[in-house]
Amino acid sequence: MPDRAADAVRERQSRARRIGWIRDYGVYVALLVLIIFNIAATPNFVALDNLRVQLVQVAPVMIVALGVAMVIGTEGIDLSVGAVMALAGALIPLYLGYGVPVAIAVALLGGIASGLFAGVLVASIGVQPIVATLALLVGLRGVAQLLLGGQFRQISSPEFNNLGTGSVLGVPIVVLVAAVLAVIVGFLMRRTVFGRRVVAIGGNPDAARLAGLPVRRTLITVYLLSGLLAAIAGVLLTAYQKAATPSTQGLLMELSAITAVVVGGTPLTGGRVRVLGTVAGALLMQIVTATLIKHDLPESSTQMVQAAIIILAVYVQRDRGGARR
Repeated sequence: MPDRAADAVRERQSRARRIGWIRDYGVYVALLVLIIFNIAATPNFVALDNLRVQLVQVAPVMIVALGVAMVIGTEGIDLSVGAVMALAGALIPLYLGYGVPVAIAVALLGGIASGLFAGVLVASIGVQPIVATLALLVGLRGVAQLLLGGQFRQISSPEFNNLGTGSVLGVPIVVLVAAVLAVIVGFLMRRTVFGRRVVAIGGNPDAARLAGLPVRRTLITVYLLSGLLAAIAGVLLTAYQKAATPSTQGLLMELSAITAVVVGGTPLTGGRVRVLGTVAGALLMQIVTATLIKHDLPESSTQMVQAAIIILAVYVQRDRGGARR
């Protein structure tokens, strides 16, 4: 009997190590395998034009996912990010007459205000994150449509549109912005007191309060940053599309961002933020979609594969969450 008990303990420990390895490195291995497959089996996959298109398409998702990752790290959720993108895009044509910097500043302030409002609802009033941000998802898109009368608005400013289509040393500006923001968020999460507070609050909010951490202020800041990052993505997407489309801009972006975060290894139970994993998760889902399209598989197959990846990622994180609690 003692031997059987010891064997069972060792088996559980071995299983936990395997799950932990998959949780920590699985997204990188999957991304590498997918890239190797595409190099071998997908025509023109490594062509510069194709790589440029893939990176430009994934950049807004990556930027939004960085903010969502911080929110999820506190055991919260932000469903309003797509609507914040629409709001930021709608503000651009209204203020372009005052100059591109002013228009961008107003759009970013709109994102900050939206995130601040969500943070106050969650941290100060006590509204559940999913309820607060769901309300904003509906309300902010309505505001965006109201601002432009529900109409598509073409943007003809070359200076502004260059943000979406221009390059620096051959690298698209949107990709550079996404990379810089990933570095900044990574530094915040790993090297600052703010990052440690985010993780502590997500790990055990009651213990964080008892330890004297500024839980309310940290939560408000996290939602504010998520709103700001969503607004940045909205500005870049508006510049890339050369138009503000309040009814469709950022539509379902919250789902893409949450998928990137979860696939990247950040658990929905909070207490951890994997910035590099989030970037890899966004890239993985983008390349999965592009691969299936290039191999002429129907959209339904793409959705099924994405769903399977999400379920696997959630299962792996569930194991961690169960162990923690």
